[in-house]
Amino acid sequence: MKAFISLLAALPLTSFLLHPAAPAPKYAVADIPAALREGAHAVLRADDEVITVKSAGRLVHTVHRVVTVLDAAGDDQGRQMVSYDALRTLSYLRGAVYDADGRLLHQLRPAEIHDQGMGDAGGSFMTDVRVRYADLRQPQTPYTVEFEYEIVSDNTLFYPDWQPQEVEGGAVQSATLRVLTPAALPLRYQERQLPAGSKVVHTSTSGQETYLWQLANLPAVEEEEDAPPLSYTTPAVVLAPGTFEVQGHKGSAATWQGLGQWSYALNAGRDQLPPATVAKVQALVKDAPDARTKAQRIYEMLQGSTRYISVQLGLGGWQTFPASSVATNGYGDCKALSNYTTALLAAAGVPAYVALVGAGADQPDLRADFPSSQFNHAIVCVPLAQAGRPDTLWLECTSQTEAFGYMGSFTGNRHALLVTPDGGKLVATPRYGAAENRLTRRVDLTLDATGGVTATARTLRTGQEQDGYAQLMHQMGPVEQKKYVTDRLKLPTFTLTKFNLAAAPAKAAPGIVETLGLSLPGFAAPSGKRVFINPNLLSRLPALPAQVGERHTPVWLTDACLHADTVRLHLPAGFRPETLPAPVQLSTPYGVYSSQYQNLPDGSVQYIRRLELKRGQLPASAYSGYIDFRRKISAADKVQVVLLKTES
Repeated sequence: MKAFISLLAALPLTSFLLHPAAPAPKYAVADIPAALREGAHAVLRADDEVITVKSAGRLVHTVHRVVTVLDAAGDDQGRQMVSYDALRTLSYLRGAVYDADGRLLHQLRPAEIHDQGMGDAGGSFMTDVRVRYADLRQPQTPYTVEFEYEIVSDNTLFYPDWQPQEVEGGAVQSATLRVLTPAALPLRYQERQLPAGSKVVHTSTSGQETYLWQLANLPAVEEEEDAPPLSYTTPAVVLAPGTFEVQGHKGSAATWQGLGQWSYALNAGRDQLPPATVAKVQALVKDAPDARTKAQRIYEMLQGSTRYISVQLGLGGWQTFPASSVATNGYGDCKALSNYTTALLAAAGVPAYVALVGAGADQPDLRADFPSSQFNHAIVCVPLAQAGRPDTLWLECTSQTEAFGYMGSFTGNRHALLVTPDGGKLVATPRYGAAENRLTRRVDLTLDATGGVTATARTLRTGQEQDGYAQLMHQMGPVEQKKYVTDRLKLPTFTLTKFNLAAAPAKAAPGIVETLGLSLPGFAAPSGKRVFINPNLLSRLPALPAQVGERHTPVWLTDACLHADTVRLHLPAGFRPETLPAPVQLSTPYGVYSSQYQNLPDGSVQYIRRLELKRGQLPASAYSGYIDFRRKISAADKVQVVLLKTES
């Protein structure tokens, strides 16, 4: 026995300790079907989401997501960001990363999860929104990341949406969405772009409703030119409550009327102004001849006495500051400033309503056939009547520089929800077409005998054509403005000799006048006795790339505009036009284009170009015609005038 014990003592301790077995490989890249890797930057291996509705005021959302990153263009998928706030609790965030063969490289540690407030980056924010962020990107591809998290939400105004294929170059191997809800709280949903044959599996057990959607083997998608956003082209299921509750405030989202009714009740009684403010308003408008003039004076008062801050504090994301608070402090978010403006207008005897809208130049219009909270902004609607006809006025209350009554690309050309005592009413914001969105340019080009050109250009932009330039004028100094314009002039060697931006007199739509002076040495160097020069210095429209393969998505032309250019080419002594380009006239469903040249009595050459682009949504089959239209315009825009040097 002693000999046996001595033998045991002589053996190393490791002989008796079991090494933990390495985890079995999983998610090997080789297991991805070849068809899913083709054209993909990343493949969603699994997206398993479960939404459990606990009550009218609470739901739980759990997510398990596995993504294989195939190349550097898919690297963003190696990160996970989850936001939370006072009404949404993040229970956990876990993660791991695997190599190409599916071997575990690293398990995410709590210390590697960053937590940051949304207001930490600066700006005018009052918010309780925070973000937890994990980064498992690897220096070499391919690799696979796995993330899991759970959100417990006490804000059931919003149900999570499900769209597994949400990025360009992303393929989907497997994705499921399961929703569990009490029978007393029936689920509202809308299926969009699901593959043929896909349908929900709906079961009922003991007062519980279960809905299950599954997707598999979706090849990567590429965003096509002038196409709808991916949210309109890839499979999705959009969810919304019938009834909901936020911090004790119950409501219905089953109809637009009900949703507006909840918002109205939530903010009722918050439109009371201090007596001094009421007196100030009444003095301001006492001699105003009509409601529009009253509204304009009040809007100018608002712009001169308030500033915008973003408020996202619990219920404060939907419930406004009282109007008295804005009057006292001089600031508020979009809801507060809009509520304050309606209170000021009421004090002047002008009825007005807050309207909820999905704002953003790239924000598509809301889905009118699916009542739900699709809004991120508030504006004011003032119903007026002029000569017995409706003359609705709209006000953007967060800007200190926006033109009175102008919505522009931020909130124009879409629907909004009018919040009235009778509930919500879906209405259209102003439509801006070619009549409002104009660019009118006059250019004088003076050519010298050596081929140098000096140019002066005056450009009037109105409507949506001036939106970017209005921000440039109000938010940047002269040096930044000049750099912005210089960087965007697609010209050979040049010097900007003059530059100015100024507001144009107000008409149907606001306008900005840009004045440029340019020096272009050697722009049209002589070739023997001839000079070749293109008078279209600033308005060339590029052709579009040819369609490779079959077009899959509709053609969305989102902006309507009218561009009109007049160019005078002044010739040096001893030169005359040898040939002038033939006129071009194009008329298509996409737009209308014309260009023409003529000799003027003073010896100069005049070039007139006119382009009207139409707004519309066309079938995929129309894209070839649109490419041809753009190709012909590009060719016409590049045509040169041939000048001949006469014998002395």
